[in-house]
Amino acid sequence: MAIKSIMRNKVVIVGSGNVGATTAYTLMISGRATEIVLIDINKEKTEGEVMDLNHGMAFTDPATIYAGDYNDCKDADIIIITAGANQKPGETRLDLVYKNTEIFKEIIGNIISVEKNAVLLVVTNPVDILTYVSLKVSGLSQNQVIGSGTVLDTARFKYSISSHCGIDPRNIHGYIIGEHGDTEVAVWSRLTIGGNNIESFCELCDHKCGKETKKMIFQDVKNAAYEIINRKGATYYAVSLGVLRIVEAILRNESSILTISSYLDGYLGIDDVCLSVPTIVSRKGRARIIPLTLNNDEFAAFKESAEQIKNIISKLNI
Repeated sequence: MAIKSIMRNKVVIVGSGNVGATTAYTLMISGRATEIVLIDINKEKTEGEVMDLNHGMAFTDPATIYAGDYNDCKDADIIIITAGANQKPGETRLDLVYKNTEIFKEIIGNIISVEKNAVLLVVTNPVDILTYVSLKVSGLSQNQVIGSGTVLDTARFKYSISSHCGIDPRNIHGYIIGEHGDTEVAVWSRLTIGGNNIESFCELCDHKCGKETKKMIFQDVKNAAYEIINRKGATYYAVSLGVLRIVEAILRNESSILTISSYLDGYLGIDDVCLSVPTIVSRKGRARIIPLTLNNDEFAAFKESAEQIKNIISKLNI
């Protein structure tokens, strides 16, 4: 019985739309969770998603997957929240804030009435603001409530650089920090490839990477979601893989460094806001935030990102 208890990993996903259902699928095929629960107001669709997932069980590691309700949050290790209004073409992530804040106040209340020990992982946009809302409404510890933040933006950053330089993105080490949105910041000054900073690597590379190239790469990263939404209506494949990466770090107690969104209190002089910075992620969620040295332009942009998010938070009824 003790062995079963150690091996059991229960993940609840609140929201069975594109992101929630795809996250359930990535969790299923990864074998990281032994119990996956989907909760959504649209019970019929949720049951359909669960049926579809279970019909593939013969091809994956064993897991229990079912449609549930908030009572099934009990004893969850991680509760992933993907529910909320979707971003529409021409709409920014911040445009969603007022609608999704009200939705989240109800969701968090339902969760906390049943389970207070799980890690809450917020994915719904605007993720930084909703992570802050979840923290304040839940009353849970700062380490327990995290957002997917710029984990996906950082992956897009690495991919765009890899496409330009012809280098495996897994060998590119750099970060997008701040808001998961229009004020996010590319930390070029700390980017390394093969142990070289980007300027040194460019001297070894046949491809030119001046200011205009960097600007183009960053614009591609920042606008990626808009481009995808304009073409297919929503993003869900890459974000679900990013969520899986965070879930893996938690369930396996990896102490991995990921750019999740969490509460900042005096980080580079910034406090009372949730933003993404390099963070050690372990079994209990956020283990520790990593100090990051920025150049003057990066610091100014990061500060501006924080101020914009704080300004919106100040207008919310939480």
